Order: sequence, then C-alpha cells, then structure tokens
Amino acid sequence: MGSAGGRAAGECKRPGRREVWAARWPEGVIPAASRAWRAHEYLRAGKASVRFQDSAFSPSGRLRVISPRVYRATLPALGVVAALTLAGCDLEPSSSEEEGGRAVTGFGASPLDNADGTKPGLAPLTSEADRAAGRRIIEKVATKGRGPKTGYAREEFGYAWKDSIDGLALARNGCDTRNDLLARDGKDVKLRSGSDCVVVSMTLKDPYTGSTIDWTKQRPTRIQIDHVMPLSYDWQMGASRWDRDKRQRIANDPLNLLPVDGPANSAKRDSGPASWLPPYKPIRCSYAVRFAQVSLKYELPVTTADKRAMLEQCGG
Repeated sequence: MGSAGGRAAGECKRPGRREVWAARWPEGVIPAASRAWRAHEYLRAGKASVRFQDSAFSPSGRLRVISPRVYRATLPALGVVAALTLAGCDLEPSSSEEEGGRAVTGFGASPLDNADGTKPGLAPLTSEADRAAGRRIIEKVATKGRGPKTGYAREEFGYAWKDSIDGLALARNGCDTRNDLLARDGKDVKLRSGSDCVVVSMTLKDPYTGSTIDWTKQRPTRIQIDHVMPLSYDWQMGASRWDRDKRQRIANDPLNLLPVDGPANSAKRDSGPASWLPPYKPIRCSYAVRFAQVSLKYELPVTTADKRAMLEQCGG
C-alpha cells in the first residue's frame, strides 16, 4: 500500500483506543478502488472491529462492520496485505471525524440520495427543488382501498431481523438486521466485548421527534426499529398474496426500516400517513418520500387519503 499524507511507505502508527482513521485503496487493486473509504478501528478488549464505507466491502456506501477474521480472510483474495491496515499502517486521521467516535451532527442521508436505504438515517428535505423531487416520487404511487386484516400475523413475514435473506443489501453479513440498522444509523456506537455485531450503546439523532437519544442495551425499547410502511398495512394492501420470501424481504429491507424513538413508533402502530406522521414536522416530507419509495419498490399501493397526505407534506 502506498504512503499517505507524506509518510513513508511501510511506516506504522498504532492508533489510540477508539481513534478514527481514513484512507484510500491503492489504485488498481479492485474496481471500486477510486472511491474513498473509511476504516474505523475500535480497540476493545485487545480486538479491533473495522468499519468500511464506500469500499469493495460496502459498494453501496453503507457503513459496514467487518470482523478482523473476515478482513484477514478477504483481503488476500483481493491482492491486498491485510496486516497493513490491521496494524494501523499508512492511515491518516480523518479531518471530518473526532477521536473517540463520530460526532452527532445531523439526521443522516436525504431519501433522494438513499434509494436502497443503506445510507444512515433520514434527513429533512428543505429546498423547494428537493421537495418538488419528492412530490414526483410520491405521484408515481398507485392507490386502492385498504383490504381486510384477516389472516395477518407478524410471523407471516418471517422471524424478526433475519440475516439470511437473498436480495437485500445488508443480508448474509453475519449480523442480524436490527444490529445492522443500529450500526448504520447510530453515532458513538459501542459493540459488546468480543462481538463484531452486537451494539450495546449508541447515540441516535431521531428523525421522528428531532431529539437526540442516548441508548443502551439495558433499555432496549427506548429505540425501536420502525417499518416505515408497516407490515400490517403491507398485508392489507397486497402482501397477503405474496410468497413468504417476498414478505421476508420487505420486513428486513433497510429501505423500509429506521431506528427511531420507541414511544413515537408505538404511537404510529400500523397507521398510514393520513392517520399518523412524525411529530417532528421538518422530517414529514422525507418520511412521505421514504414511504413512497417502499411502495414503489414492492409495487404496493397506498390509500387515496394516504397519498394525498404524503403529497401535502412536500407542498403538493
């Protein structure tokens, strides 16, 4: 790996505990080599968990946790010497990050720039151009009446937070969907000692209330994972006729999932946008767009009242 920031090739600097680094792949190693990536090393219990963004490990740009075992096993296949990064060689501190974790600076990505849901969070749409773009997405959504709830049960969508679902961006990475989402959207994420997956504490900029939540695993319901397009709603709008595999996809699709304030999620229940909207008004247009994106991806209609409410949130 070539030198970074003027340091001689091969020179190593051992990062401090939970110190954050940024680097680039050497040119020509992999197809995505020209794209920047970040490696976050959290040195806990003598073991480093490495996170990648915008790399071959995470082509979608999502912040993904890779264990040292997977890292060491995969890099040789790519023609890269794993020991360099694991030892902290040829890395420069990132100017956009703070030592000790990521600062809570905002809600995350705009839904207009996050069509697959792999980028963190949900940011407000504030400009008229963005809100107009949001309306154009919502206008594509089909409408129909809400069907009966007969036969609905959560189990019809598979067991919760299943990792082994084909066709989803975060699937089969050795970490269940819930922890994937906490790691995706959380700041100052801490993992359980000896684990490369289980989040035990984090800070969330909650899109539904606008508040900042300090969460620990000891209070698990303080942050809940919301299905933006609720599963019961999906069932009534057509998912009752799907096969089990498709229902499992929408239940675990990162596009349809947001870690949010627990009480706000409980208040939402299985409501559509005509009956419930996030209390934090600046996020409502983004929420409507995200709802529409799920609807379009899975070809599920919404009610006429819900579509009208969605358009109204973006000025329509």
